[in-house]
Amino acid sequence: MQGEPTDAEAGDKAERSAAGPRSSYEVADAPTRAIVLLPVIRQAEEDKREPEGRLAEAVGLADAIALDVVEARVVPVRNPRPATLFGTGAVDDITAAAKAAEAELVIIDHPLTPVQQRNLEKAFGAKVLDRTALILEIFGERAQTAEGALQVEHAHLTYQRSRLVRSWTHLERQRGGFGFLGGPGETQIEADRRQIAERIARVEKALDDVKRTRSLAREQRRRNNQPVVALVGYTNAGKSTLFNRLAGDHVESRDLLFATLDPTLRKLDLPHGRTAILSDTVGFISHLPTSLVAAFRATLEEVTLADLIIHVRDISHEETDAQAFDVLSTLSEIGVEPGQREVLEVWNKADRLPDAVRVQREAAAKGQGAVLVSAVTGEGVPALLTAIEDALARRATVREAVIAASDGALLAWLYRNTEVLARADEDETVRLTLRIPEARLADALAKLGEAVPEAAPVSTPYVP
Repeated sequence: MQGEPTDAEAGDKAERSAAGPRSSYEVADAPTRAIVLLPVIRQAEEDKREPEGRLAEAVGLADAIALDVVEARVVPVRNPRPATLFGTGAVDDITAAAKAAEAELVIIDHPLTPVQQRNLEKAFGAKVLDRTALILEIFGERAQTAEGALQVEHAHLTYQRSRLVRSWTHLERQRGGFGFLGGPGETQIEADRRQIAERIARVEKALDDVKRTRSLAREQRRRNNQPVVALVGYTNAGKSTLFNRLAGDHVESRDLLFATLDPTLRKLDLPHGRTAILSDTVGFISHLPTSLVAAFRATLEEVTLADLIIHVRDISHEETDAQAFDVLSTLSEIGVEPGQREVLEVWNKADRLPDAVRVQREAAAKGQGAVLVSAVTGEGVPALLTAIEDALARRATVREAVIAASDGALLAWLYRNTEVLARADEDETVRLTLRIPEARLADALAKLGEAVPEAAPVSTPYVP
C-alpha cells in the first residue's frame, strides 16, 4: 500500500522534477519498439491535412523521444467503438501486427478514454499511448528549467487525474518520465487521486509565483520602454534557428518536433539603434491538448501581451497553410485575435524551395505583407529587422511637447517611458519630439496636459 509522501520525500521529488524528467526509454538497454496508428474517423473528420501527412507527424512525435517505430499505418474507423475505438477486425489485425513486430508500445494518434486505453492494452499485450500522453512524454523529457518542469507536471497531473488506470506511477520510481513508458503499474486509485490533488495545488501555487515574477519583469520592461517581440509558430518551423540568427544567441535548434520547450528572452538590436526583447516560445501543433495550453498560460502570457507577434511558418512544408491555421487557432484560444493584434508573418526555410516555387513565394510574400527568409543562411533577415522596427513604430504615437526646463521630474519620466526623437533647449522651456508607446500614451498625455499643442498630429510615419 502506497502511503502519503513525507515532506522530505516530496522535496526530493520536487528537486528531481525541477531538474527535468527523462523518459523511461533512456534507462532501457535498447529503444522501445513502437507501432504508430492514425485513426481516421470518416463521419467526424474535420482535419485539413491529408492522412499521410498526419501520420508522418505522429511518427515524428515518436522519433522526438527516440522510439523505434517498427510500423506506422492509417486505420479507417467507420463507427468509433466506446470500448476500443476500433472495430473488432481492426483490433485483431493490430494485435497480430504488434506481436509479429514484438512491439512494446502502441501509439494511437487520437484521444482515448481510460476505458479504451485499458481494453486496447489488454488486447494488444502492449502499453498504449494516445496523442496527449505522447506529447506529455516529450514535454516531460524536454523541460530543462524549473518553470518548464512545473508547467509540464501540471499538464501531466491534470491528464492523469482523469485516468482510471495507471495513476501517477512516476511518484514511485527514481527514474524520470511520466509513467507512460514504464513504471511499476497500477496503484490504489483513491490514494493516487488524493496525492494528485495535493500536488496539483502545490504546483499551481508555484505557477502563480511564476506568473507574478513574469508580471514584474514585464512591468520593468515597460518602464524601460522595451517592446516585446514574440516568436510563435508550428513546431519545427525554425523559430529557434531564427531566434539565434536575430539575437545572436544559442538556443537548441534541431530538425525535431518540440526541440525547444522552455521560454527564452533576449535583447534584439534593431537597425536604427532601438532595442526590443525577443521571446522564443514552445511550438504549436494540431490538436494541442487543452491541458498543455492551460499549463503553459504563464509562459504564453508573453505572447498575449507582446507588442508584436512574429508568426514563423515553414514555407517549404507541403501543409504550411494547414499549419498556419492551427497556429492561428491556438492563438485565438489564448485570447490573441490576429485581426486585432499586430502580427507579422515570416516565411522561413526559403533555402529549401525549388527555384520556380521560390519566385512564386517571393511574389506572394510581397502581396501579403510577409517576409521571406532563411534562418539558416541569413537571407532576408535584414529586411525582417526593418519590418520589425516599422511594425513597432506603427504602435507608437509621435507628439511634439513643450515643457518647463525646471520640470526635471517630468523630463526624467519622459526619457524613461517614451522615446525622445528630438530636443531643443530654449531659455525656460524644452521642446521635445516624442514617440510614445501605445501602452504609455494615456499616462503621457495626462502628465503633459497643455504641454501638447492641440494641433499636434495623432501619429506620424516612423522617423529613425
